[in-house]
Amino acid sequence: MSKQEIKTDREGSEDSGKSRKTQESTEQAPQHEPRAASETDLQEQVRQLEEAVREANDQLLRKAAEFENSRKRLAREKEESIKYANAGLLTDIVPIIDDFERAIQSAADSKDFDAFHTGVSLIEKQMVSMLERNWGLKRFSANGEPFDPEKHEAIAVEETDKYDSEVVLEDYQKGYLLHDRVLRPAKVKVARPVTPEQAGVDDEQNKES
Repeated sequence: MSKQEIKTDREGSEDSGKSRKTQESTEQAPQHEPRAASETDLQEQVRQLEEAVREANDQLLRKAAEFENSRKRLAREKEESIKYANAGLLTDIVPIIDDFERAIQSAADSKDFDAFHTGVSLIEKQMVSMLERNWGLKRFSANGEPFDPEKHEAIAVEETDKYDSEVVLEDYQKGYLLHDRVLRPAKVKVARPVTPEQAGVDDEQNKES
């Protein structure tokens, strides 16, 4: 082999080795572009999450403000409802007050007690009827009824052999029902039953004393 051929073969080998080294270095070099793209995606995701958090926080603040406004409005409405709860009742009572005023003025002018008594009695019946019809307030009398501690308050007792059980003898103050509930019990005198034998013994003791 001539010197020229040996030189050419050596140069070819060197070029081949350089090509392999260049290829290997290229394969082993770090890939900067994909990493940069990945960092960009993460930053975008962080930005989107921060935006979502801000929106959620804004919605929460708006809901809290709406709730507080609703709470205050309901409190005002409840206060107004309690304040004017008796408006209907008072509206019904006002005309009856007018009737009382007219009856009083008429009595002052005429000095007629009988007419005044009749007028006041009519007004009282009118008022009781209105309260029962419009408001469920019913007055009840207990005379002759069996004693019921739920409806009657006994403030006097009379022992007698005329009854076999406790009976209301007299109303001292009438009771009232609001619908089906006792609003005020009647104050009454109650008969307490005794046997004829007990009544005889009590009479003898009274005579001896």
